[in-house]
Amino acid sequence: MIVWQEYYRPQTLQEALSILSRYPGRTRVIAGGTDLLLELKNASKKADYLVDIRDIEGMTKIEESGGGLLIGACVTHSQLAANSLVRKRAAALAEGAAMVGSVQIRNIGTVGGNIVNARPAADTAIPLVALRAFAEMVDADGTKRMTAVEDLFEGPGRSKVDSTKTIITGFFFPVIPSVLSAFDRISRRRSLSLPMLNLAVVLQRENDVVKNIRIAAGPIAPTPQRLTSVEAMLEGQTIGPGILDQAARVASECAQPRDSVLRGPRTYRKEMLGIMLRRTLTRIWNT
Repeated sequence: MIVWQEYYRPQTLQEALSILSRYPGRTRVIAGGTDLLLELKNASKKADYLVDIRDIEGMTKIEESGGGLLIGACVTHSQLAANSLVRKRAAALAEGAAMVGSVQIRNIGTVGGNIVNARPAADTAIPLVALRAFAEMVDADGTKRMTAVEDLFEGPGRSKVDSTKTIITGFFFPVIPSVLSAFDRISRRRSLSLPMLNLAVVLQRENDVVKNIRIAAGPIAPTPQRLTSVEAMLEGQTIGPGILDQAARVASECAQPRDSVLRGPRTYRKEMLGIMLRRTLTRIWNT
């Protein structure tokens, strides 16, 4: 069954934008296609034309730039997980990417696609939110903008990025001196399954106290969530048994997951979020 008419592989961003403009609303951007192709086949999404952006210059780069790390939208999960710069500057992102699907999916699926797919517990979205990441985007009319990754989600599977007229070109987040980060995940199986919960923590350890901490988790709400009340409680504190108990309790209380056949009972996931936070903070602090 043919589900699209033409498949384009433009060599430049301008060429890709021109195709989107030529067929408004009838074209979709594709990179790895691990989600989109299935959605087209089951008719949950439609497109007459596909624009594959993987050959466009800069879409697969990973480099330090302007005091931060720039990651092209078509960098695969395998590349993220293995890259020494990502592992050094953003360990949580490398660890999250290593948890995505199977080896085959990680070799094809891209960070841009993972974000546009808009799952509230996407294994790269959670660390990107914790890392203060912004998405660099350009519209079919040439308008360029940067939007915080956490603001790209409307609900489960509903992205604010319209892939019929907008291309994400990359992601940027600041590289903070002496930053420490880690990612944790639980699922019914070790691979090929949706996370029941995942969590990313990013912080600085200065004079033995917590500074600039950010914690993101999912799926505890319809979109990736910051645990801002836990962040406020931990800021300026020294990590130890007492503060870990408090942080775990507050994390469990503020999480609002729903009962799910696929992801597990609400009460279990609320309790597990506190446990995951405790062990992730302990791992970072003992690094």
